[in-house]
Amino acid sequence: MPTRDTTDASRHRIVEAAVELLENGGPDAVSTRAVAAAAGTQPPAIYRLFGDKEGLLEAVAEYGYAQFLESKRAQLDPAPQDPVAELRRGWDLVVEFGVTRPELFAVMNRATGRASDAAHRAGLEILHGRVRRLAAAGWLRVDEELAAQIIQATGQGAVTTWHATPADRRNPALLTILRESMVTAVTRVEPAIPTTQTGPGPAARALRAALPDTANVLTDAEQHLLHEWLTRLAAHDGAPQT
Repeated sequence: MPTRDTTDASRHRIVEAAVELLENGGPDAVSTRAVAAAAGTQPPAIYRLFGDKEGLLEAVAEYGYAQFLESKRAQLDPAPQDPVAELRRGWDLVVEFGVTRPELFAVMNRATGRASDAAHRAGLEILHGRVRRLAAAGWLRVDEELAAQIIQATGQGAVTTWHATPADRRNPALLTILRESMVTAVTRVEPAIPTTQTGPGPAARALRAALPDTANVLTDAEQHLLHEWLTRLAAHDGAPQT
């Protein structure tokens, strides 16, 4: 009976072979027979380790997420001096990955297994951390959840549009313009300062972002009520009515 180390090594070798075939020949190149040959094993080993081709593609997606998260975490600054510049870097990283590794990016985005879902959630935690820092510093123009959705949508849309455009018509300016449109949509030209702002929205967003998940000063009920009030105020950007 194979040891755990042997099984893990075989699994890793098969996944790497599948990734190479995928990126060189697209999804149609990832047959169990071709992957087995590239990995130096027999097709039954793939079925034993992954169940079927979909299980193998799920493992490929997990592999892609692991590589992507490693690059994101290497770039992560827990206390950035410029959270808007950090937002740009994070967006660029996603788009660069999708542009340079389109087949793997596509498999990652359609995978729905538990392993890839966990990796996807880890990536979202990094994104929401960036958004939270923008809000806490007073930069955020819109609600945190909407900001995260805009950042995701523009990044994925940029990658999709890039690959849907014939190679001879692709213009790198498209990616820059989309990124800056995203930045304009979710952030302010200058961070909102509570003493000079004209509406309660920015201050409420900043305070809500700065609140800890638990607090010794407030009860759970008070914490919930305060969050509800701040959420209402965060939706209001206009000057107070007189």
